[in-house]
Amino acid sequence: MKKKILGFAATLLLTVGLAACGNGGSSSDSSNASDDTTLKIGASPTPHAEILEHVKPILKDEGIDLEIVKFDDYVLPNQALSEGDIDANYFQHIPYLNKEIEEKGYDFVNAGAVHIEPMGLYSQKIKDISELEDGATIITSNSESDWGRIITILKDAGLVTVKDGVDLETATFDDIDDNPKNLKFNHTIDPALLASTYQNDEGDLVAINANFAYGAGLNPLEDAVLLEKDNSPYVNIIATRKGDEDSDKIKKLIEVLHQEDVRQWIEEQWEGSVKSVDADAK
Repeated sequence: MKKKILGFAATLLLTVGLAACGNGGSSSDSSNASDDTTLKIGASPTPHAEILEHVKPILKDEGIDLEIVKFDDYVLPNQALSEGDIDANYFQHIPYLNKEIEEKGYDFVNAGAVHIEPMGLYSQKIKDISELEDGATIITSNSESDWGRIITILKDAGLVTVKDGVDLETATFDDIDDNPKNLKFNHTIDPALLASTYQNDEGDLVAINANFAYGAGLNPLEDAVLLEKDNSPYVNIIATRKGDEDSDKIKKLIEVLHQEDVRQWIEEQWEGSVKSVDADAK
C-alpha cells in the first residue's frame, strides 16, 4: 500500500509540474477533441486517471482508443470540455457539476456515475475528534460545492447544527446555527493546496478531497479523523457536452467502467476507500 501511495504522490507532482508550465494536460494533448474511434477524456491523476488507464485496453478491444489528459485542478477540465479540446471529463461530483452549469452556463450533462470517494478531515495535532479544543480552526477548500459536504460531516459528528430548512447539499458556513466549540472556518484555500496545508501543520483540521489526499500519501479510511458516511451524494461522474452522452463511445465507456471485474479492481486497488456505484446513482 505504501508503494502505491507514493506512486500517487509522484503522479500528482508530475501533473502539477506540467500545469505550472502552462499546460493543463500531457505534452501530447495539443489536438482538439477526437474522432469516432478515439475518446479523449480529462481526468484527475488519481484515482480517476488510474481507473481509466485500467480500462484502456478493454476499450481498445472494443475499437475505442482512450486518450487520457490529466488535470491537477478543478477549473481547467470543464473549460477544456466546453472549448471542445476533450470529449468528456472525469473528476467532479454531481453538486460541483450542477454549480458549474449554474454559474458558468456550461451545456454539460452527467453521462453516468462511476464511484464515490469519502471526504475526510485530517489533523497533525489530534488523533481523535474528542481531542479537538474550543476555538479550533478548520481549513476547507474555496469550492463552495464542498461546503455542505464538510458541514454534514461536522453535523454527523455532533460538532455543529444547521438552521431549520437548510438543504445540507447547498449549505454554507453562514447556515451553521449552533457551534458549541466556537470552531473557526478558513475556506479560502484552493482544493489542490489542501494537502500541502495539512503537511505544513496549518489549522487543527483540514478537509481534503480524497484524490488530493491519496496524492499526499493519505488513506481516508485509515488517516482521517472524521470521514463522511457511505450515503454521501457526492458521486463522481463522467461529464460530457449535452448530446454527446448518447454517442457510442461514451456509452461504451460507461458500460466498461461498470463491468463487475472493473468494479472489483477499484475496490481492491484502493482497499475500499474508492467505492463503485451504479451508473444512474444520484
